[in-house]
Amino acid sequence: MSQEFKEKVVLITGAAHGQGRATALAFAREGAIVVGFDVAKKIEYPAYDFGTNDELDSLKAEIEASGGQALVFVGDVRDDQAITYAVESAISAFGHIDILFNNAGICAYGEVDTLSDEAWDAMIDINLKGPFMVTRRVSKYMKQQKSGVIINNSSVMGLRGGNRLSHYVASKWGLTGLTKSWAIELAPYNIRVLSIHPTGVNTPMNDGLAAMEGATPQEIAERSAPNLIDVPWLEPQDVADSVLFLASDKAKYMTGSQHVLDAGLLTQ
Repeated sequence: MSQEFKEKVVLITGAAHGQGRATALAFAREGAIVVGFDVAKKIEYPAYDFGTNDELDSLKAEIEASGGQALVFVGDVRDDQAITYAVESAISAFGHIDILFNNAGICAYGEVDTLSDEAWDAMIDINLKGPFMVTRRVSKYMKQQKSGVIINNSSVMGLRGGNRLSHYVASKWGLTGLTKSWAIELAPYNIRVLSIHPTGVNTPMNDGLAAMEGATPQEIAERSAPNLIDVPWLEPQDVADSVLFLASDKAKYMTGSQHVLDAGLLTQ
């Protein structure tokens, strides 16, 4: 291991499983101190399983068993009190936060004429307002230390349209816009801001969508993201590898841009 991120502190939302967990473990293997944040319970919308307390605790235990350091916090990215507590606890424990991965998010289908206010609001609040709320608290400390990297987990749907996904697509396009705006605003403080845009990823979210739609996970992946390269989806580790690259000095001149992991989808 290169230990490239030794003593760097990385805060990851949606860390209990899926892309967030894979990224947390990848950073830990490279020497980073991990701060995991996850709602760790089922929420009203969408009605599939989310991360759990046990998964969040096991993430911490796995990192510590390998000689790393981790703190984990249960909280909703819509809850400023929970966000503030996690951020200030991390600062108190370690003195700095160097990398933020805004990963927490939801996805669900809905036709525009039947989409409820509650479904729209939940999608926008979690996928778009949530990253704003977390970044608002973290960026204050990054500005003080005059360094940092913020990576927003958008989607290929943050660069195209999607059938029966208008609220999801709106949230992810909004996150793309936030990325570009924050990159401009925070550049004077040596803070880089980027977004990643994966095609479908093999995570529990995909399983949850399949159950809600009465389909298989592969059918959901192929319906949402007909990839040019003949794979139904990416693996969480593929996303983790890209996040680590973007957070590293190898990408030190990259900011405000969109990093696409689409298996060729956007060429079609």
